Amino acid sequence: MTDTSVTLSDAAAKRIAAIVGAEAGKSALRVSVEGGGCSGFSYKFDLAEGAGDDDVVVEKNNAKVLIDSLSLVYMAGSEIDFVDNLLGQSFQIKNPNAVASCGCGTSFSI
Repeated sequence: MTDTSVTLSDAAAKRIAAIVGAEAGKSALRVSVEGGGCSGFSYKFDLAEGAGDDDVVVEKNNAKVLIDSLSLVYMAGSEIDFVDNLLGQSFQIKNPNAVASCGCGTSFSI
């Protein structure tokens, strides 16, 4: 059976809680997968007011991430991480389903 769960690293949870807490009326970070990008699919990050009917909710340490059921198919088994290094700050998704990704880390192919 395929692992359909998505997890958050401690660093991602801390950053998401800080971002959402600073935005009035927003309660979660929405992560979705869209067609496009240099490798075929790309991740999109938005702030959301609440969960939709087909959303999966991932929670950790006061952070909430929403993923729609269609995007979850492409993200199953992934970990959302937040990286702060010399190249800058960004959310990165460690996706075991991706067979290729681009240098920017926001697009992938399956």
